[in-house]
Amino acid sequence: MSLEVFVLGTSGMMPLPGRFLTSAMVRRGGNLYLFDCGEGTQVSLKMLNLHWKKIDSIFISHMHADHVTGLPGLLMLSSQVDRNEPLYIYGPEKLKEYVESTRRMLDMYINYEIRYVTVSPGIMYEDDEFTVEAVPLMHTKPCFGYVMREKMRPGEFSVENAKALGIPMGPLWGRLQRGEDVTLENGRIVHPGEVLGPERKGVSFAYITDTMYLNYIANHVKDVDLLLCEGMFTRDLAEDAYEKKHMTSTQAAAIARDANAGKLGLIHYSPRFSNAELHFLRDEAKEIFENTVLCKDRMSFELKNAD
Repeated sequence: MSLEVFVLGTSGMMPLPGRFLTSAMVRRGGNLYLFDCGEGTQVSLKMLNLHWKKIDSIFISHMHADHVTGLPGLLMLSSQVDRNEPLYIYGPEKLKEYVESTRRMLDMYINYEIRYVTVSPGIMYEDDEFTVEAVPLMHTKPCFGYVMREKMRPGEFSVENAKALGIPMGPLWGRLQRGEDVTLENGRIVHPGEVLGPERKGVSFAYITDTMYLNYIANHVKDVDLLLCEGMFTRDLAEDAYEKKHMTSTQAAAIARDANAGKLGLIHYSPRFSNAELHFLRDEAKEIFENTVLCKDRMSFELKNAD
């Protein structure tokens, strides 16, 4: 199954005309997964015609205003329709306090259950087909990046092998493709490995912001198809980046290179750069990692399995 990644906002610190605060959405099948929720998130969702009522989980990186101030409005918007499933919100420990105190002060009407999950390093979300890992980052507040990976998929089914083994076309083929042993009428047990090729890698996506450069990030985002990563400053502002615990675009590119990422999408730009100046961030990054894209609000990427 493919992943669709929508960049909802690309600005850091403050929203600008045409540049909302950093946020991204992943669509997988009929479900949506939101990463951060700054000002302007709802506007981009509306412009992209993404059905916010299908949001399954929200992953918050850290408790800075430019990453969470869009959350109360989104939660109120979600109360306009009946929702039977709980909404899961993953984030730092203080996230629940922020949302619940805002609910009380604004007397927010919420007609569904919110389940808060305090993030710690490691796998935070898992179902039969994919996982979301939380990666500890280094910022002025506790902060986490997130890596969504589809689990290894069964190898390609060999019709030729199945026929040679006398397995009739039908339900038995499906069971073997799901990794189950089957028993033929003659009593022979056929194992999936007899008709399936090697396991195949699934698609993957990483969301990394806000953080200073850490060389271990590359290990966590190894081989991802798309790395959305902050590239807040140009290299001449490396000292500012270090003091504010952010990254330059060249540092983001170094992570993408060392991780063997498929593509790097730069996000979370400093407001000091006008739209006409943002290309400097991309140009410097491309010197280190050629397949770098300067993300713009409401840009989208479709990640498909290679086979």
